[in-house]
Amino acid sequence: MMSKRIGFLGLGHMGAPMAANLVRAGYEVLAFDPVPAAREQAERDGAIAVGTATEAATADTVITMLPNGKLVLDVYAELLPAAAPGTLFIDCSTIDVADAKTAAERAIAAGHRALDAPVSGGVAGAAAGTLTFMVGGAAEDFADALPVLEVMGGKVVHCGGSGVGQAAKICNNMLLGVSMIALSESLVLGEKLGLSHQSFFDVVSTASGQSWALTSYCPVPGPVPTSPANNDYRPGFATALMAKDLGLAANALRENHIDGQLGLLAAAIYDRFNQTDAGRDFSAIVTDIRDRSDQEGAEG
Repeated sequence: MMSKRIGFLGLGHMGAPMAANLVRAGYEVLAFDPVPAAREQAERDGAIAVGTATEAATADTVITMLPNGKLVLDVYAELLPAAAPGTLFIDCSTIDVADAKTAAERAIAAGHRALDAPVSGGVAGAAAGTLTFMVGGAAEDFADALPVLEVMGGKVVHCGGSGVGQAAKICNNMLLGVSMIALSESLVLGEKLGLSHQSFFDVVSTASGQSWALTSYCPVPGPVPTSPANNDYRPGFATALMAKDLGLAANALRENHIDGQLGLLAAAIYDRFNQTDAGRDFSAIVTDIRDRSDQEGAEG
């Protein structure tokens, strides 16, 4: 059974509200982040801020939410020797499948248990406790982790063995990135042809072109009031994160010899957009498409 004491490392935009939800559910959370302000916020949320990563590893369960695979492996190198045998490590970062498998292998070799459990749902989902967790690892470890994951998520899916949770995440986000680009191109074309955003939405949202990107995250202001487009494209899910995830997907396509032309193109488009708009929501790609279309028209 899972202990009511949890170590949580990585208190950024996603990690902080996830840890706060655990506190509200009655868990004792040992929270660590190298940024002092993040630790202070964790204390205000009711967690116990600790001064080192290894102090957080004294819990029976350790959750990490970190920016990249290298950092996950570096942190695991520090945590694994310090943790008690049988500690359950749950990595909620979005990282390369190979790094996720390596992290799990090292944890198991050190006498621990490990799950990769990346999430979908963005900052709003983290705050509301409605994230989707895609989990890879042993079935018995998944069963032990399920109660705590359900505190932070609205849907928790066991996808398979180690690394398969990450596979689900990058496949989902590759599809989302491609969908958002295609939707944005369609909206800009509609603008040029005299079709209003609301009319576009009213037709496509109930027609064969319907998508989550349109009905839940429409990239232009108006039709979906809760979308970032109505808040000057404040994330949400930042362009930098989409560019990162599409980069992971592109690497996986190449490594597995998949003819993934749209996935590779989406990765290139968001990589370019990320050079200037990393901090805006990824749905702001519609503004880039519009600007580039206007420039090309003027040049023509």
